[in-house]
Amino acid sequence: MAGQLTKQPRSGKVTVAVGFNPRATTERKHVASATIDQMANTFSQIYFHFVFSTKNRIDWISPDIENRVRAYIGGIARKHKMTAIQVGGIDNHAHALIGSPPSLSPSQIAKYLKGDSSKWIHIEFPEMRNFAWQDGYGVFSVSRSEIDRVVRYIQNQREHHSKQTFEDEYLSLLRLHGIEYDNRFLFG
Repeated sequence: MAGQLTKQPRSGKVTVAVGFNPRATTERKHVASATIDQMANTFSQIYFHFVFSTKNRIDWISPDIENRVRAYIGGIARKHKMTAIQVGGIDNHAHALIGSPPSLSPSQIAKYLKGDSSKWIHIEFPEMRNFAWQDGYGVFSVSRSEIDRVVRYIQNQREHHSKQTFEDEYLSLLRLHGIEYDNRFLFG
């Protein structure tokens, strides 16, 4: 059978990673003179809150296209085996609460979300050929118990930004999460 080791068992089957399939079953196997009797599966629950602005915080994402942009970012997440729990923002920035497999780093996720959406925006909206996201991004880990609060926060961006600028919001998030920053490199 493809993806499985075929060796007669001494005392029963165990599940071990074979190639890229961690669910393939195989019999007991000797590895580097150690016998594998059992191997645990990998279990994870990783949530990231990404925040990134448009280049120079220009109001590119108008209300008439924001739902399409958000939906596309959600599709990018799905394409790369992530779950977009909530995507939102306003004209000059985006928020994305993402459930991620442990194989993806935050920097890789940001690259997918920003790069793929930017390319799509250029194709879908030719008049936005100068559109770009800022060079950097903010990413914050989110515990499962805080997901509902972060979802509400992202959903209420329009109301929230009637009282606070993106710059003030971003600084507040950095402070809340204890992230040190240099003002010279804060907004790219």
